[in-house]
Amino acid sequence: MSLPSSIQTTFVDAEVLITGGAGFIGSTLAIRLCNLGAKVTVLDSLIPEYGGNPFNLAGYEDRLALNISDVRDHYGMNHLIQGKDYLFNLAGQTSHLDSMLDPFTDLEINCRSQLSILEACRSRNPAIRIVFASTRQMYGKPHYLPVDEQHPLEPVDVNGINKLAGEMYHTLFSRVYNMRICSLRLTNTYGPRMRIKDARQTFLGIWIRRLLEGEAIQIFGDGAQLRDFNYVDDVVDALLLAATHDQAQGKVFNLGGSEVISLEQLAQLMIQINVAGTYDKIPFPSDRKAIDIGDYYADFSAFQQATGWHPHTNLREGLTRTLNYYREHIQRYIESPA
Repeated sequence: MSLPSSIQTTFVDAEVLITGGAGFIGSTLAIRLCNLGAKVTVLDSLIPEYGGNPFNLAGYEDRLALNISDVRDHYGMNHLIQGKDYLFNLAGQTSHLDSMLDPFTDLEINCRSQLSILEACRSRNPAIRIVFASTRQMYGKPHYLPVDEQHPLEPVDVNGINKLAGEMYHTLFSRVYNMRICSLRLTNTYGPRMRIKDARQTFLGIWIRRLLEGEAIQIFGDGAQLRDFNYVDDVVDALLLAATHDQAQGKVFNLGGSEVISLEQLAQLMIQINVAGTYDKIPFPSDRKAIDIGDYYADFSAFQQATGWHPHTNLREGLTRTLNYYREHIQRYIESPA
């Protein structure tokens, strides 16, 4: 969708802080905000496992401020939050498997650090508008489809539990301290700048790498699992709308795609777009099977009613753009960033 002109002018000269801003979604948001005339500060630890990549901000180095630090640094956050009009809180540990192998690091980043960020905002800048990037993972295995915001919350892994706690801190601070906060439960976001080196961010990333390197896509299970997807530009639209719509403040919303597709159909579509490739169905590794959620797709009608948002980029178009991007830049994403 094209954003309303009122929103496009809202960010002119606005002071914006993006945590996780050198990562996939954060960098795409940072570039959009720069183009809208905002004064953007990007905070990112650039820890290799978490997806930050300086190349994501290529061409915009002189148009934004990059602060290499960690959201776990309470004192740094106290300083950075001052004077900002908007905070897009996108920093997080996203790997579900890593959260099971190293639960305490996941706890520090996705839970304790979120409370620290909110305390910094409450004490130093309570008027700031905050958008928190939450996740559909907290629903666990769906009881019904599509999943709406009233669905029970039953996370199947440590990551989902900690992200849920982080989201609940945001909701609590909005209610108790009257802070302007909106949380968006993201589903499978994809597009240029996503992590493709491995499956830490999304399975679709490693699928893209394998496809472009001439290796077979690996589908766990029978491939019948259903999913919906959001192209990253549509997610950026949603973040901007969530930050500026009063109807969204204090609430939690699902994002989701307008197309539902099985994993096997998705692999076939990617191979068709790439005009080459193969896929194999393989048994679920035991560690992944234990935290698999089965079918999932979201009901995003509540956010649509509040803001007018809906997905604009269809799956074929989004995958085509994504594959074209990585054909040109793949080495920047499979090698360790300098």
